[in-house]
Amino acid sequence: MKHALVTGGTGDIGTAICRELALAGLHVIVHAHQRREHAEQIAAKIRDGGGSAQVVTFDIVDAAATRAALELLLAQAPIQILVNNAGATADAPLAGMSQQQWHGVVDVVLNGFFNVTQPLLLPMIRTRWGRIVNIASVSALAGNRGQGNYAAAKAGLIAAGKSLAIEVARRGVTVNSVAPGIISTALTAAAFDDATIKRLVPMQRAGTAQEVAQLVAFLVSDAAAYISGQCISINGALY
Repeated sequence: MKHALVTGGTGDIGTAICRELALAGLHVIVHAHQRREHAEQIAAKIRDGGGSAQVVTFDIVDAAATRAALELLLAQAPIQILVNNAGATADAPLAGMSQQQWHGVVDVVLNGFFNVTQPLLLPMIRTRWGRIVNIASVSALAGNRGQGNYAAAKAGLIAAGKSLAIEVARRGVTVNSVAPGIISTALTAAAFDDATIKRLVPMQRAGTAQEVAQLVAFLVSDAAAYISGQCISINGALY
């Protein structure tokens, strides 16, 4: 059974991804930073449904703590599937953005990607099979008012994924990014009312976390073995 690590596994999209990967027959490692109890509940539901799951907690910004946690996981089995889903926002116009707002988002999204991904690469490569999916954002492709930090970090994530895809292509490892648009989650519910969504999205609705998860599940499957270095938008024709 292949092991899949999902960072930020306690959010709406992360939870959906964990459940979808478990349904695909993978052993899912639900990552959390501080919400361990919630992560345990997600893992328990997966196991109750006949799936396989465990929980890991660490701060992806802390490189040493991340490496230590990953080494413990790797002692069990190689992690052949990685979904870099953890993220952070701190919206503000760039003219009024603080150093903390800029660096805080970049640290989680971009440095966190490096801290988690880099230690897993050689063990993954040795198995000659791997899947890495980075959860980006439509903001990285089109920009968004008040999200210069977030858009920059997510754009960097896409670019890093493209570069990594070239490096590991001969080793049976694929690397892709998924760029969601407006997805119905607890966070977006407060930001977009129905009228705004209908005005912005040609499909006249928000996407669902389940739809994002199903795309991720496809990208980590054998059916997507020839797809790598791509950024796939899921946005209802928003852009």
